[in-house]
Amino acid sequence: MSLNYDRTLAEVFAQSCKQFADCKAFTCMGHTLTYAELDHLSGRFAAYLQQHTQLQPGDRIAVQLPNVLQYPVVVFGALRAGLVVVNTNPLYTAHEIKHQLNDSGAKALIVLANIAKNAAAIIGETKVEQVIVTELADLHSPLKRVLLNFAVKYLKKLVPPFSFPQQIALNKALSLPSKPWQPVPQTPADIAVLQYTGGTTGVAKGAMLTHRNLVANMAQLNERMKNVFRPKQEVYVAPLPLYHIYSFTIHCTSAVELGNHSLLIPNPRDIPGFVKTLQRNPFTFFVGLNTLFNALMRNPDFARLDFSNLRLTCSGGMALTAETARHWQEVTRAPISEGYGLTETSPVVSNNPLENVQQGTVGLPLIDTETKVIDENNNSLPTGEAGELCVRGPQVMKGYWQRPDATAEVIDSEGWFKTGDIAVIQPDGFIKIVDRKKDMINVSGFKVFPNEVEDALSNHPDIVEVAIVGVPDGEGSEIVKAFIVTANESLTIEQVRKYAKETLTAYKVPHQIEFRKELPKTNVGKILRRELRDQEIAKNAKK
Repeated sequence: MSLNYDRTLAEVFAQSCKQFADCKAFTCMGHTLTYAELDHLSGRFAAYLQQHTQLQPGDRIAVQLPNVLQYPVVVFGALRAGLVVVNTNPLYTAHEIKHQLNDSGAKALIVLANIAKNAAAIIGETKVEQVIVTELADLHSPLKRVLLNFAVKYLKKLVPPFSFPQQIALNKALSLPSKPWQPVPQTPADIAVLQYTGGTTGVAKGAMLTHRNLVANMAQLNERMKNVFRPKQEVYVAPLPLYHIYSFTIHCTSAVELGNHSLLIPNPRDIPGFVKTLQRNPFTFFVGLNTLFNALMRNPDFARLDFSNLRLTCSGGMALTAETARHWQEVTRAPISEGYGLTETSPVVSNNPLENVQQGTVGLPLIDTETKVIDENNNSLPTGEAGELCVRGPQVMKGYWQRPDATAEVIDSEGWFKTGDIAVIQPDGFIKIVDRKKDMINVSGFKVFPNEVEDALSNHPDIVEVAIVGVPDGEGSEIVKAFIVTANESLTIEQVRKYAKETLTAYKVPHQIEFRKELPKTNVGKILRRELRDQEIAKNAKK
């Protein structure tokens, strides 16, 4: 079988808008955009970018939005204008935003007013020329927009003061007099998205995902799920952030190609509010991860939902525990399928087919995806032996943005990408991940790299040495723990945590902090993180 990978995302989007014009595309906070409305609004945004800014095809535009209706509008508008989308985490601190904007060379930023303060603090230190600000309910009906935005800003006081030198409101940008947007010559080999990741070394890098990468993964996933994803009939629950490549691929490419409907959840941490949204909206397909499943199942109202339409749940982003899978199916009466992927593979490498779910594995490789495991000397290992998982296929990234050396470290001359994960390929072809990247910490699906946290804390004048490890929390996730050697015995845990919050996103800030006289090291002086982590696991096992 041969799938067509040689299309651009703009072409896929245009075809879907034409074919499924009257179908629902995205719903958020009670308001729905059809594909025709999404087509119109994204076209208006593309026209604004082309006619009212200095942006040129190939320029980078950072999008810092949670799951709101504005996200698909501005992303597809930017892609239509030939720009490269830089997905930016709304939880980032000013320090993290500055790094990503400067590393990508972004010339424009789209940001939600609620979180704009951090970006405003550093915007003068970047190359950003234009900032487009949107408020939460900007794409709702006029009355609801005024009421919701007023409540958020003045009653709940959720919009801290901010100001940008070159600032325009999204609704004003969409209403400016403009001629129709003009299609831009693009090829499948052009970069569509810069998706930032710690990669295998912990250094923040932009994975260059081309139109072909993303279209290929969309086609591969839809081919695997052809007996599950019914065109124009599915309602996907979207609690995971669209700026994450896992959610982006499912909701902004896979669902869009099939004319399906995504229910956007802006704040999945508000479990009662999340459950109320599910009560009002029948759904057929759920996308999530282990910690979210557990949080929902702890809510008594969740078990009382109507799951009669739910056909499948997909799990990714972190390991799915057997107990969570069992309990979820018991509550929802729908199977749960675990998959595997990485930012660098756009992201899906494998998943469990609905008709043959093997719990404890991440399923079979997608069509046109090759996998192998290798030893430390890059020799291929036979079936059943554990080694580093390598992947080759049309979804493997072009490389890391402006980092040819880092690219060469993970992609060899034959196109094999080294994932850094230890896996076993079973005789039946199913893949089992037996260990994660060496030191990466998984906090509810978010990657935390020890080097970054250690570097931030090491700048404190009273900290002599620091080691960061992940400690299992009992639910398949981890918490960040810091081991610190200090020159000042009066230094407190709260002082360290306050210092960390100045430069690190909340989920990266150490949850536990322990002061020690010394840290275990190798004979050449390298701190042994693994020994510290093993000590924590042994200590917790005795409790």
